[in-house]
Amino acid sequence: MRNKPPYALNSVDHALRLAALLQQEGPMRVTDAAERLGVAASTAHRLLTMLVYRDFAEQGPDRRYGPGKVLRPAEPSGAPVALLREVADGPLRTLVERTGESANLVVLAGTEVRFILTAESDQILRVGDRTGVSLPARLTSGGKAILAALDPADLAARYGDAPGFDLDRLRRELALVRDRGFAINDQLTETGLTALGVAIKNPAGVPLAGLSIALPTARFDRDRLPGWVGALSAAAQRIETALAVNAARAEGAGGG
Repeated sequence: MRNKPPYALNSVDHALRLAALLQQEGPMRVTDAAERLGVAASTAHRLLTMLVYRDFAEQGPDRRYGPGKVLRPAEPSGAPVALLREVADGPLRTLVERTGESANLVVLAGTEVRFILTAESDQILRVGDRTGVSLPARLTSGGKAILAALDPADLAARYGDAPGFDLDRLRRELALVRDRGFAINDQLTETGLTALGVAIKNPAGVPLAGLSIALPTARFDRDRLPGWVGALSAAAQRIETALAVNAARAEGAGGG
């Protein structure tokens, strides 16, 4: 499993994380960047200035910083990333407390998922922070849970033109995910890592994100599946409820 190396350079780590945040979330202020990284505003400003210098970022007329030309080719995600992170923070931490394993929130971007929030387990052997990482959606547990909840036409539009890709096989796998109510990634993305995931939907039933727990395969126990899935479902329900409340407030404000 990939955990943060003990010799990591904080300045490099901050810069790389900030570049990933700009690519995934779009424009942000210096104070936003500082809050996301947990650093002083002056430090965030220096990091952003260097990213601008290297074309990883650019500053707009409103003085917010967005992704530069180096980062733009990435596939966009239509998910409300900032809102999802806000409402999911508490449920993710509770999920870690209930399961003892690291929890992740992912959003779909094309045929990949992006990890937008991680709550790490405090166990010595654990899956580390994945924030900013992108992986094939069809391999990850959270990604498969999202794909299983997509409209069939949307799924076909994402994968149908891929040369040599077996869309029928993916459909069969996703049908199993829907029957089970959860998805599993058994070392498909990383040797020694197993993950379980469920989808998070908006009030209209459209999948917005995937929620997962990730653990060392050596600790995976099928007898614990019901408990893990129950904890995942409870956390997903809390997030969906918060999204519904937010949507109702926005609709009320819009209606005057």
